[in-house]
Amino acid sequence: MLARVANNLFWMGRYIERSEHMARYLNVNYFSSLDAPNQLSQSRQFVLRSMLFMVGEPEYDDTVTLNEEEVLHKIGLNRDLPFSIISNIKYARENANSARDLISTELYEAINKFYYFILNYPVDTFVKRGLYDFTVNITEMTAVLRGKIRGTLLHDEVYAIIMMGMNIERATQIIRIINAKYNDALKAQGSYGDKFSHSFEWTTLLKCAEAYDMMRRFYKKTPTSVTTLEFLILNPNCPRSIMNSLNQVYNHIRVLDSSLRYNKNSTAFLVGRVRAEYQYKYIEEIEGDIKKFINTLLNDLTEISQKMEKEFFNY
Repeated sequence: MLARVANNLFWMGRYIERSEHMARYLNVNYFSSLDAPNQLSQSRQFVLRSMLFMVGEPEYDDTVTLNEEEVLHKIGLNRDLPFSIISNIKYARENANSARDLISTELYEAINKFYYFILNYPVDTFVKRGLYDFTVNITEMTAVLRGKIRGTLLHDEVYAIIMMGMNIERATQIIRIINAKYNDALKAQGSYGDKFSHSFEWTTLLKCAEAYDMMRRFYKKTPTSVTTLEFLILNPNCPRSIMNSLNQVYNHIRVLDSSLRYNKNSTAFLVGRVRAEYQYKYIEEIEGDIKKFINTLLNDLTEISQKMEKEFFNY
């Protein structure tokens, strides 16, 4: 396999995963605010600022009144912005085109269907009344794509490369969502008596990661800052957790690098070291300085991705 084609597969997986997390964040934040128990979390301006913060385009000036339709269009269907959902899906399809001979017809057709659904979605409908339909269709279609990847591809190097991209992106998006909701929880504390550790934003965070029901089943109590962060960061059995994603990346990279000899310069060594570090952390030391932890983990994920591209995809 050419390194260029392997790179296309890797980024195809990343863009698919990224578009799903962005869509779910829009959906959950927008509609959860309708049931929020405090005035600030119900504020549409608060919700729009949270959306922009998550996608990396924060608005720090509190005197600026955000236009809802403009913000939704910017994040969802603005073709000129590289971080928008439509741009991510376009990039996923372009990468799939470049690796057409290595993926199944079923997967390629599903990606094409996904792309044309988004491409032909009316902007006016989306920004005025179509947010729920748009975001639910994206999350359902990405679930179909994951099913096609698992169910129609040989579980060989091609599959391993795609899954490495998806799991690195999943860990990155989850930590970005944690960062955004942590920021929201700090702002919302004290509103109607809400305390930081019991903020409504932790429930929203779990729903953004599709982990609310399983977290309640695991802890058997209402989400708090400690239990939420512990579940989404350290629990290896939660499919959306950082720990689970790192384990998946490690398993798949061993398919590409099966060497058992000690090589501190390999990507597999770096992934294993980062994975081992978080495997033996406890949540109290993370919660003590969550901002530092978020920055450190994002830097670790960036380093893994760059080292992976240099070792396997450099052309």
